[in-house]
Amino acid sequence: MADQRREQGDGRDLRQDARDVPPGQGRAALPEEARAWEALVATARRTVADGLVVGTSGNVSVRVGDTVLVTPSGVPYDRLGPADITGVALDGRQVLGTLVPTSELPMHLAIHRSTDARAVVHTHAVHATAVSTLVPELPTIHYMSAALGGPVRVAPYATYGSGELAENMLDALDGRTACLLQNHGTMAHGATLDQAYDRTAQLEWMCRLWLTASSVPGLSPNLLTREQLDEVGEKLKGYGQR
Repeated sequence: MADQRREQGDGRDLRQDARDVPPGQGRAALPEEARAWEALVATARRTVADGLVVGTSGNVSVRVGDTVLVTPSGVPYDRLGPADITGVALDGRQVLGTLVPTSELPMHLAIHRSTDARAVVHTHAVHATAVSTLVPELPTIHYMSAALGGPVRVAPYATYGSGELAENMLDALDGRTACLLQNHGTMAHGATLDQAYDRTAQLEWMCRLWLTASSVPGLSPNLLTREQLDEVGEKLKGYGQR
């Protein structure tokens, strides 16, 4: 599958992105980019406030046209302001700002280049990370698995920031909107920052639920069947306000 991806699209190998992107002033931000940056920073701060991230261990991106705005590497989110806007082109060239983009840029770019996602959230949420060390796939403990496309897979471990990790992640995300990264954390994407964040929070909640249920001595939690998840998936298509 990874080989097929390298033959499609622009033909780049994801490993080409596993490098430090040199900072550069680039151009001035467009009004829509400035608004998107404000929303990105708010989402990044929310991951900390809700306990999904400790310090600067996660990262967030949002796509505006062909520019991907990303959180910068190693900068606490409460210190980010309008002047700190950081953006790259889809090939990884920095086009906005002077701060070095997140070290997980290869994963973000892989999603933005390979899917129709407009926003990506990556965290080191504790329960989700714990589950990633135990199983190759989150057991179907709750029907909200269907909201993420089906059973949530665990991408095999690879060094953070590497092209190998980005490839493993894309395999785990095939047909899904979220996955776990082994011994690492979560990755979720969506059409908006709110949707990507909500999927992240739902995944962490399901992981906590499974860990809680499976910890009861002498009992095993009931798991949903594929047919039951498929039925929920159809029902969710009509969920919410029209």
